[in-house]
Amino acid sequence: MASSPTFYYDLGSPACYMAAERIMSELPVVPEWEPVLWADIAGADTPPDRARLARLIDEHGLQPLRWPESWPMDTRTAMLAATYAKRVGRAVAFSLAAFRQAFAGGRNLADEDTVLIAAAACEMHPAALLKGISLRSVVQGLELAGARAGAAGARSLPAIQVGERLFQGCRAIELAAAELTAAG
Repeated sequence: MASSPTFYYDLGSPACYMAAERIMSELPVVPEWEPVLWADIAGADTPPDRARLARLIDEHGLQPLRWPESWPMDTRTAMLAATYAKRVGRAVAFSLAAFRQAFAGGRNLADEDTVLIAAAACEMHPAALLKGISLRSVVQGLELAGARAGAAGARSLPAIQVGERLFQGCRAIELAAAELTAAG
């Protein structure tokens, strides 16, 4: 079997939201969830095709997108929270809760209260989260994750790394699943 895959994502990306809702059931192995800032990935400033994303969301039977009023949004605090959540074993639960707040609920992840609601949904204490996101090690962890994604060749998100291969964009899950199945 190929090495365990890594799922690179930003909570402000609707394409990453779509991938996050599908990845655990569609990959033959559980990936490592690695939060990275969208702004740190070259080419990430390309606006998404909203109609295409809405069609893909519908094709996969996911809840329709509700765009936050102020999108794109500043996700730095939310991404620090995701990095902290990863350190305490809650990356998947927190990230799914935050994605759902943003793209199923239409809430802005730049709002600290939205981040705290997502944290509460996965039983993370608000005081611990707020302290955690201010830790230098968490800030450095987020920066290093972005550097790893860049070194792997990521130019867009979502991206899934399987060994030395990197699959990017809306078809990343299907391509990574095929790679993992072939290697298995």
